[in-house]
Amino acid sequence: MRRMRYGIALSAACAVTLLGGCAGGGRLSAGEPAMDTTQARSEQYGVGQPRPEAQSTEQPRAKADGGGGDGVVSGVKVTRQERQVIYTGSMTVRAERVSTAVRQAKQIVTAAGGHLSREESNSAGATKDSATLEFKIPPARYAEVTGRLGKDLGRQLSMNQATQDVTLQVADVESRLKSAEQSLESLRTLLKKAETIGQVLQVEREISDREADLESLQAQQKELAAQVAMATLTLRLVGPVATVSDPDEEPAGFFGGLKAGWGALVSFVKVALTMLGAVLPWVVVSLPLLALVIYLVRRDRAARSLVASAPPGRKPGGPGPTTV
Repeated sequence: MRRMRYGIALSAACAVTLLGGCAGGGRLSAGEPAMDTTQARSEQYGVGQPRPEAQSTEQPRAKADGGGGDGVVSGVKVTRQERQVIYTGSMTVRAERVSTAVRQAKQIVTAAGGHLSREESNSAGATKDSATLEFKIPPARYAEVTGRLGKDLGRQLSMNQATQDVTLQVADVESRLKSAEQSLESLRTLLKKAETIGQVLQVEREISDREADLESLQAQQKELAAQVAMATLTLRLVGPVATVSDPDEEPAGFFGGLKAGWGALVSFVKVALTMLGAVLPWVVVSLPLLALVIYLVRRDRAARSLVASAPPGRKPGGPGPTTV
């Protein structure tokens, strides 16, 4: 009986020990796979490296931001367009001798690669002469030429410069020109396929209109190219005592109006006196003839009135009728 009790107690103790070991082994076996998986991933990707899932979500974001070398933004090639600028200027110089300054100005501009496009001169005496010259100068030498003209010819009185950027206008004309050429080529191809006279006439009218537009665009392109290729400088040369009027220096307001009114009055008086001087010789010659004509007309009228007032049967100036 006692042996049975020892056997039951020993069996119970073994069962408890076995159950505890199995439970601990179960917890260990449950924790080991997770630790082994983490260690395997750490050894495969390295400590601190992102997982493949994180990499797959970050790469598209980098490409969308344009940071990657294969992005859409990085594939765009930016080209720098050359600016198309028109240079214009006007200068007034007072010279000792206008004729000498004109020759010297032509030499300076010609040496810089430019040429003379227009010339006007006014000879009013050695000290009152004036001349207006319009030069075409390469833009690269424009500043150099204007500096020499202002120093070498005499004393510079005024200088006005202006620039106009026509890059967009040039690009627009070129684009329209290409479109017109392509449209004209398409119409010429369509003309070869026309089958009836009506179709031929209609296509020919369209071709004529497109050719006119094409010629107009070509003329605009040439004009813009000429203005961009050469700067325009208007040079005015005046003598030592010649008067130079600058509209920008005229006073404004009441005194400006007074000056303009006085100038208009002086001009009107000058014109009236000129007309009077032109008409006066004719008046002097015509007055005696007019007086003679008036005298003859009045005498003729007096004679006619005298004849009309005389009694019947009596002549004007004769004796009166006799009575018995």
